[in-house]
Amino acid sequence: MIDWHQIDTVLLDMDGTLLDLHFDSHFWLEHLPQRYAQLHRLDQNAARDYIIPRIMAEKGTLNWYSLDYWSDQFGVDILALKREVQHLIGFRSDALNFLQWLKQADPKVILATNADRPGLALKLEATGLTEYLDEIVSSADLGLPKEDPVFWHALNQRSPFKPQRTLLIDDNEQVLNSARHYGIQWLLTIAQPDSRSPERTLTEYPAIDQFYHLTQS
Repeated sequence: MIDWHQIDTVLLDMDGTLLDLHFDSHFWLEHLPQRYAQLHRLDQNAARDYIIPRIMAEKGTLNWYSLDYWSDQFGVDILALKREVQHLIGFRSDALNFLQWLKQADPKVILATNADRPGLALKLEATGLTEYLDEIVSSADLGLPKEDPVFWHALNQRSPFKPQRTLLIDDNEQVLNSARHYGIQWLLTIAQPDSRSPERTLTEYPAIDQFYHLTQS
């Protein structure tokens, strides 16, 4: 699937790729509506009906990924509420083994995430991801979400890589589309970003369920 002799740089997404998306799904769909309802003395279903459409309206924008933005919108401390369920933060399947393998194989490994800096710091603290990465870049650093093809140009200016010798693994197909538009040659997605949800069967890009398969090629 991957010819590692042709790869100099590996760009890795975080949520849904290295980390189980269950934490984020649970937080935004369950924990936040529950806590918002408690704080504002609302029915939980009413809170969910208020929160979810507002979140979805910002999908694919920097606001979608900004904890400060949602704290302002909902009048709650989103980061503090995330800490209440931070025990759910964890690696996907064999992601840690893959990171250890990459460290031995020695391509340049860059975490390219849409998570903003406060949310990123929470997850780095919980997982120890930093020791396996050469660089960490948040879309907030560049002022563009990864869904925008210009993001990859800005990333390349900041952390130079050759698109034709770069592998990107990301669970978001809009992100993969923008990376393909920019010219990144090697693109993979994740079959099951959230361990509590079914595997995806319709994907435009080759999908992996275990990183182990990549290390055997």
